[in-house]
Amino acid sequence: MTTPMLPPPSTLQKTLAWGVHAFTATGAVWGLLSILAIQQRQWKLLFLWVALSLIVDGFDGFLARFLHTKEYAAGLDGALLDNIIDYLNYAFVPAYFLIEVQLVPPQTGLLVACLILLSSAYQFSQSDAKTDDHYFKGFPDYWNILAIYLFLLQWNPWFNLAIFLICVVLVFVPIKYIYPSRTTRDRTLNQVLAYTWGALGAAAIILYPKIPAWVIWASLVISAIYLVMSLIHTFLPRKPSS
Repeated sequence: MTTPMLPPPSTLQKTLAWGVHAFTATGAVWGLLSILAIQQRQWKLLFLWVALSLIVDGFDGFLARFLHTKEYAAGLDGALLDNIIDYLNYAFVPAYFLIEVQLVPPQTGLLVACLILLSSAYQFSQSDAKTDDHYFKGFPDYWNILAIYLFLLQWNPWFNLAIFLICVVLVFVPIKYIYPSRTTRDRTLNQVLAYTWGALGAAAIILYPKIPAWVIWASLVISAIYLVMSLIHTFLPRKPSS
């Protein structure tokens, strides 16, 4: 089926389309501010900048499709820009963070950080990192979220090391992870879980450092549900309707 031709864009439409690219690019600012917050041990600010980077990443794709950036702002590759920003925020920032706060045994910190950066470089470079039916293939480099969970939970560094290494391996295992804003199967449930998780995250930022344990564990339960649903979608795919 051919894509319908769009009418010539107005100046406003072009401006809005380019504005989406600018919105995506702000992720680089949140990444830089995250690094500065880590250096200054300002954890509440760090969580805020990470949250803003997640918000940008969660909405820029929708805005790009809605405002036709591919057609009206074609001079810039939005997907490439998004990958650059995501690599900074989802891989580099958490790799630096885990070294600085010693989430893993100090003698292993640099190694784990390098493994995160190298596996993420592979993940972001795959031509099918996002499948045609709108899933992430392999662990989708949520290193920033994982690092913050482990920071808040204060588990044994050797246990954290095992978790990081397992996730590095999972980058290369072709499990289909739900893309909350785009996966169509169980779409309503996906979005309810995503918004609930986001609300819990906002509450955690506001309440830090006195976050009630139930807030952290409730968000972890949602993450576990997301993982279980991803496994179900991978190994029990729906049959195409005849």
